[in-house]
Amino acid sequence: MFSTSLGKKYLMALTGIVLIGFVFVHMAGNLQILAGQEQINKYAHDLQSLPWFVLWGSRIFLLACVILHAWTAFALVSENRKARPRPNEVEVTKKAGWSSLYMGLTGTILLSFIVFHLLHFTIRLIFPEYNELKTTVGSPDDSEIQDVYKMVLAGFRLEGVSVFYVVSMFLLCRHLSHGVSSVFQSLGIRSESWRGRLEVASEAYAWLVFIGFSIVPVAVLAQESGIFSLFDAAVFSSASLLP
Repeated sequence: MFSTSLGKKYLMALTGIVLIGFVFVHMAGNLQILAGQEQINKYAHDLQSLPWFVLWGSRIFLLACVILHAWTAFALVSENRKARPRPNEVEVTKKAGWSSLYMGLTGTILLSFIVFHLLHFTIRLIFPEYNELKTTVGSPDDSEIQDVYKMVLAGFRLEGVSVFYVVSMFLLCRHLSHGVSSVFQSLGIRSESWRGRLEVASEAYAWLVFIGFSIVPVAVLAQESGIFSLFDAAVFSSASLLP
């Protein structure tokens, strides 16, 4: 089934649904940092303490969805180009917005961002010194756990990193604004009668995700510059000792 163009569209839509849901859950988890050091550390520790088959099963499943989503998108674009090797003399794209026209570009940049994000905060290969950040704040039994709160503050104090995150989240916003609506079209369950409402809902969801993900790096940079303070001053100050 998935060797056909229609099958690839179904596969891209189904993996898109998974990723759309994950983005929201991940955003909601990240925002717990606004509740303080104890809350975000406890949340992160609880995730890491899941049974290995649940934790790694989820990671492998999400990675497979990302790979399949990217592969089907690339395959469909390649098939379209082969079907029309010579571009039309007059391109009619009045109904196609920026988001739909540049889905491939935004998707490629987002794929690069995912790799960077994993290396930065999850695997911590870019700054291995983050592994030394330990604390008992948020620990269920007063044993030392990873201090995710301080790690995030230290990471986003780097202006280049924060800017890259916010720009990437803007591209994710534009990708979602078209992608959420397209999922319903690909599955054949979008009608013209509620197409407009669905596009409005997709746009609203996309901007919600952008704001939810961007608020932390923006707040860190604002506190760094003295505009306003959103985090504990003592912890924030100690985070500056790291690159």
